[in-house]
Amino acid sequence: MTEKARVLVTGGAGYVGSHLVAKLLAAGFPVSVLDLYLFGEDVLAEARTDPRLREIKGDLRDPEAVENALEGCNSVIHLACISNDPSFELNPKLGKSINYDAFRPLVRAAKRNGIKRFIYASSSSVYGIKNAPDVTEDLPLEPLTDYSKYKILCEEVLEEERVDGFSTLILRPATVCGYSKRLRLDLTVNILTNHAINNGRIRVFGGKQRRPNIHIDDITDLYVLSLEAADEKIDGKIFNAGYENHQVIEIAEMVRGVVGNNVDIAIEKTDDMRSYHISSQRIAAELGFEPRSTIPDAVDGLVDAFEDGRILQAMDDPRYYNIKTMQNLSMR
Repeated sequence: MTEKARVLVTGGAGYVGSHLVAKLLAAGFPVSVLDLYLFGEDVLAEARTDPRLREIKGDLRDPEAVENALEGCNSVIHLACISNDPSFELNPKLGKSINYDAFRPLVRAAKRNGIKRFIYASSSSVYGIKNAPDVTEDLPLEPLTDYSKYKILCEEVLEEERVDGFSTLILRPATVCGYSKRLRLDLTVNILTNHAINNGRIRVFGGKQRRPNIHIDDITDLYVLSLEAADEKIDGKIFNAGYENHQVIEIAEMVRGVVGNNVDIAIEKTDDMRSYHISSQRIAAELGFEPRSTIPDAVDGLVDAFEDGRILQAMDDPRYYNIKTMQNLSMR
């Protein structure tokens, strides 16, 4: 296999990042990781046996760490952030400093260091609630939270900083599902699967709300494709990446279909009937990207991990829950 140019993955020890790092190495990319390793350093233990992996334990807000991480790299996939609304809202000042304030300095440092391609992981939550049947990239952005608002502001920064020779791509992924070595059990499909396996019961609040999802294998495949695509295919583009726009009750039924029909589904009332969905027709047409995995595939992978003993103390261990981990930290 021909060795490709080195890529920096910020947040490379995270839920998506740790899965992506292994996939990039397998695809022939030398990889640098910049991460604080808040959820443990063992998530990259297997990848660490590959001499092409370079790890920098550091803060995205530290210019020296950023410069060190960018050394020898040709492209950046920027995943690092305080992820999800509750974790962000726990300390909004901290969230803003990492998710937004550090972003333009990172982009400018990338340009100074000769980075040719910068891929930014935004979020499908930037649209807010839409009644349109197809929530495309052309619809107005109406964020409901600061987490989503700063995703939009970072998109604007990247578009401002884009110049010839510095290609940019913004991806707006749906909620990711499935097993990763740095597992999250605070995401819709993963939550329902965990409760089905460990409690034999799924609590669904409302149930009619729609939630877009994408399998972790598909989103990481997309990042690899984004590195390998020709400049004219990705430069300056914004793409949604989310399939399976199902109601939560439908997702619960899918989980039960995999885990077992003995799982009880309890529907409870809620005042939060926010519903989200997105269209990914553009990325299919322009980049040729189509998902290969489904929500049941994600559930099946989680079931296998539980049965193999790869997921322990799933209801209590804070490393599976972003907000619990953040509550235990004293970051500023």
